[in-house]
Amino acid sequence: MHILFDEAGKLLTGRLLSEAESSLQVELDSGKRVKVKTANALLRFEKPAPSQLMTAAGTLAESMELELAYEFAPEEEFGFADLAREYFSASAGTSEQVAALLCLQGAPHYFRRAGKGRYKKAAPEIVAQALAAIEKKQQMQAQVEAWAGELAAGTCPEPVRQQLYKILFKPDKNAPEYKAVVDAARSTHTAPLALLHNAGAIESAYQFHWQRFLFDQFPKGTGFPSLQAPVIADELPLASVQAFSIDDSHTTEIDDALSLQGLGSGSVTLGIHIAAPGLAVLPESVIDQVARSRLSTVYMPGHKITMLPDDVVQAYTLMAGRDCPAVSLYVTLDESTLEVRESRTALERVPIALNLRHDQLDDVITEAWLAGEASTNAPPAEIAVLQPTLEFLFRLARHLKAQREVVRGKPENFNRPDYTFRLENVTGEEPKGDERVQIGTRKRGAPLDLMVAEAMILANSTWGNWLAECGVPGIYRSQASLMPGVKVRMGTKAQPHAGIGVKSYAWSTSPLRRYVDLVNQWQIIACARHGRTAALAAPFKPKDANLFSIISGFDAAYAAYNAFQNGMERYWTLKYLQQNHQNELTATLFRDNLVRADTLPLVFPAMGTENLPRGAHVRVRLGAIDEISLEVAGTVIERLDLPVDALDDAASDESDGDDEGLAAPLALAISVDETDSEEGASATPPVGDGH
Repeated sequence: MHILFDEAGKLLTGRLLSEAESSLQVELDSGKRVKVKTANALLRFEKPAPSQLMTAAGTLAESMELELAYEFAPEEEFGFADLAREYFSASAGTSEQVAALLCLQGAPHYFRRAGKGRYKKAAPEIVAQALAAIEKKQQMQAQVEAWAGELAAGTCPEPVRQQLYKILFKPDKNAPEYKAVVDAARSTHTAPLALLHNAGAIESAYQFHWQRFLFDQFPKGTGFPSLQAPVIADELPLASVQAFSIDDSHTTEIDDALSLQGLGSGSVTLGIHIAAPGLAVLPESVIDQVARSRLSTVYMPGHKITMLPDDVVQAYTLMAGRDCPAVSLYVTLDESTLEVRESRTALERVPIALNLRHDQLDDVITEAWLAGEASTNAPPAEIAVLQPTLEFLFRLARHLKAQREVVRGKPENFNRPDYTFRLENVTGEEPKGDERVQIGTRKRGAPLDLMVAEAMILANSTWGNWLAECGVPGIYRSQASLMPGVKVRMGTKAQPHAGIGVKSYAWSTSPLRRYVDLVNQWQIIACARHGRTAALAAPFKPKDANLFSIISGFDAAYAAYNAFQNGMERYWTLKYLQQNHQNELTATLFRDNLVRADTLPLVFPAMGTENLPRGAHVRVRLGAIDEISLEVAGTVIERLDLPVDALDDAASDESDGDDEGLAAPLALAISVDETDSEEGASATPPVGDGH
C-alpha cells in the first residue's frame, strides 16, 4: 500500500509500513522513514509506484486547462477527487486524481484552500484581478529582460538612467529598473557601477558626484521657499567702535568682525562682534525650520549651498558701511602683559568700517609690515591706518596660541598649507565639471588668519564657559585627550577640548552658516538679557531632548557635507593633473603604502613603498585616473633625499588628523580621526571653519 500525503504544503509519496490511531509510519523512496499524521494523508493507492505516479500526474496536470477546470469545479467546497471526476471522467483513476490535486495547488488565484485536499472556487472578480496581476508581472519580467539585454549590450534604457542614483544608493529591490541592472550585472559578470558607466548612464563624472550628493542630502532640491527676514525688534544701542571683518573675497555670510579700543592707554579692549540673526530668527519659526533642515552651509570649489536664503543672510551679514546688529564679546586686556582682566557681552549695533579680504591682503599684511618695516607692496591708505591695531592683534594672537599650547602639552604643528581652488569661467550658478582649475596655497598661521582664528577661539571658549556659569546648556565640542583614537565629541556639557587647549568650547561665531552656532547664540542672548536667571528664559533647558536631536542631526549632516567637500576637492585635484598633463609627483610616505603629494591636496596609494620608512621622500609615476571612484594610484620610480628637519615634520603628529585628499568610498546599496584645528579664514571655507 502506498500513500500520498501533504507535508507543510509539499506533496510526498511513500510506502505505508504501519498505521496507528492518529499517525502513519511511511517509508519514502529514499529509504527514509517518517511519521505522518493521519489527517495529512490525502490518498492511498496500490498502483502505480509512487515515482511513476508523480511523473504521470505531473504531465497530466500540465495539460489541464485552468479556465475549464474552474468552469467544471463545483460551486460548493470540494475535494481534488471531485474535480478529477468532473474534469476527466466519473471513473477518474489515481493519476487523474493526483493531477487534479497538482492543478488545484498550482492555481491559488482560481481556487483557495479550504482544508487538507479541500478547495473552493474563488469569486470571478478575484480571479479577474489575479489574472490581470499575473499578466502585469509577465509583462514586467519581459521588460526587465529587455532592459537587461540593452545594458549588457552597452546601452542604457532611459527609465534606468532616470533611476540611476536610486538604483545605486537607495534601491527599491522590487523595481524593474533595479532588477534589470542586477540581471545584467550577473550575466556580464560586471559590477553595477561599471556596467552603468559602460552603458552611458553616467555622462559626466562631476554631475554624477553632484547629483548623488543632492539625491542623498537634498532630495527636494536646494531652492528656498519665499522667506522674508524678520526685523529685529530690540532697541539696540550703538557701539562706540569701528569694526572690520577679515574674510575671503567670495564670502557673503560675514559672521564676525573685530575692533580694538584703548591702544596706548595700558588697558586695551578687544571687541569680537558676531552677526546676530538670533535676535530676530526665533526657534520653531519658518526660517529656523529651514536652517535646521540644512544645519550648515555646504562648501565645494566654485559653489556653495547656503544654510539660509541670500535675502536673509544679507539682512544680518556684517556689511561695511552699516550699523549691524551683533552679539559682541568685549575682552579687556593689559596692553603690556596681554593678561585678560575681564570680559562682558553686549547686544548692540556695531558700525562696520571695512570688510578686509585676506586673499587680496596676505601678501601686504605680513609680519614684516606689522613690525613697521618698509615695504614696496604697501596697503591702501584706509588699511594702512590699521597697522597699530593689526600689529597688536597679531601679537595677541601669538600670545593666545602660546597659552593654548601650554595647556595642550605640545605645539600645534601645521606644516602643510591650506589649498585654495579657483575655477575659471564658471558660466552658470554651479560648475559643469570641465572648467579650468587653479590650485593655490595659503600657509596656515598667516597674520590675518591667525588674528581671526585666535579671536574666534577666544570667543567660543569664553562664551562656552559663561553658559556653564549661568547654568544654561549649550552645544559643546570636547576632546578628552590627545591620545590617538580619542575623537572630538559633541554634547551639552562644558568639558575640556584637549586638541585646542581650552576649558570648554562652544561653536558660537558662525550663526549665518552653522546651525549649532545659531542655537548657542540664542542661549548666549538669554544670558546677556537675564544673567544668572537665564536658565529660566533660555529657549533650550537642561537635558532638553531638542538639543540632543540637533546634535545628532548636525553630526550626520556635518560628516556628509565634509565628506562631499573633500570628495569634490579631490575631483578637482585629479582634474588639475589631467589639465596640466602631470603624470609624476613628488610625495612623502606617511602611512602603510599611502603617500601625500608635496604640492597638491592628494593622498593616494603607491607601489614600491613596502620597505621604505615613514617620511621617505619619493617620486611617483601616476596611473590611470578614475573620475567616478576618484581613485588614482602610483608607482615609486625614485627615492629622493629628504633633509632631517623635513623628515621630522613629515612624521609629526599632524598626520594623526584627517587625511585630506582621501576620497570618501563610493558605497553602493547594490550588493580618520576628527580633530578641531585652528579656526580662521579660508579661501574655500570648510564645513567646520571657525567664522
